[in-house]
Amino acid sequence: MSDSSDLESILKMDNEQLYFHFVTEAVKQQQIWILTDHYGSVMLNTDDEDCVPVWPSQELAEAWATEEWGECKAEAISLKKWYSHWTPGLEEDGFAVVICPIEHQDGVVAYADDLDAALRKKEQKLAKKKNS
Repeated sequence: MSDSSDLESILKMDNEQLYFHFVTEAVKQQQIWILTDHYGSVMLNTDDEDCVPVWPSQELAEAWATEEWGECKAEAISLKKWYSHWTPGLEEDGFAVVICPIEHQDGVVAYADDLDAALRKKEQKLAKKKNS
């Protein structure tokens, strides 16, 4: 699938579909994409939460890195590292994640432990499929 049609299809997704797409792609690719600048990971503030924005692909992360975020670089984090470092760190610091913010869509806010559980569940499902 080309990046532009991927972006077009994602723009049409509701929050539930977007969350499912992110979890599926992150597990398939075994990585999550963030944006970093010279201070570290980019953060967003919603009305209720401080969040780390995450994407399922480099292309989607980079598509969001415009204007004030133009200096940011997309960086992949392996799921293994996400589980061992990011989930506990985000929970400890009281941060949430915002899944797939893209142009004209704010993304889906999720708690790190909920996202972690969804990713692990998807991994188990895929492992069962491979073994059957």
